[in-house]
Amino acid sequence: MRNDVALQFLRDRRSVPAAALQPPGPTAGELREIVATAIRVPDHGKFTPWRLIAFSGEAGARYGEALADLHARVDPGVPAAKLAKDRERFTHSPVVLAVIARIDEHHPKIPAQEQLLSAGCLAYNLLLAAQAAGFAAQWLTGWSCYDRDAARLLGLADNERAIAYIHVGSRGEEPPERNRPNVDQVLSAWQG
Repeated sequence: MRNDVALQFLRDRRSVPAAALQPPGPTAGELREIVATAIRVPDHGKFTPWRLIAFSGEAGARYGEALADLHARVDPGVPAAKLAKDRERFTHSPVVLAVIARIDEHHPKIPAQEQLLSAGCLAYNLLLAAQAAGFAAQWLTGWSCYDRDAARLLGLADNERAIAYIHVGSRGEEPPERNRPNVDQVLSAWQG
């Protein structure tokens, strides 16, 4: 059954820069609804190879401070502006959700790539669910997604890694549309 409203919703989806997100963010109940909607992703074997960590208010400020301290220890010459960005990164939006991929590299049936893709689908679904709930969101990563010491700050196990930080809040101004690829640039038919 064709659903033109849903198709238009997907066509209209766009990220709002985290620094432009404003209060109010989702209430605890709205956040649970966003998450409950977003977790309906492809998940081979019902393995749930992901989880979420939420930051809001002072928690985001504390995590940003911990990241800045870590960054300064690892790179004593890091510019002050980068440390300030680390400190502020999790305070711009009312809620930040860290998407954590839990990868079993040796699972007998579910390849690691499928597990990682499921976590990526969760990150994207969080953007869609936030927008459907009347909020705006942006998917960011940054150096801390690729750093094991930063993973320890989050309490991640050795098989876990942050793959995305989804910033959620209310939109101020409507973000401008950006150029999208032409369908003919990305779609081809296999010619055998």
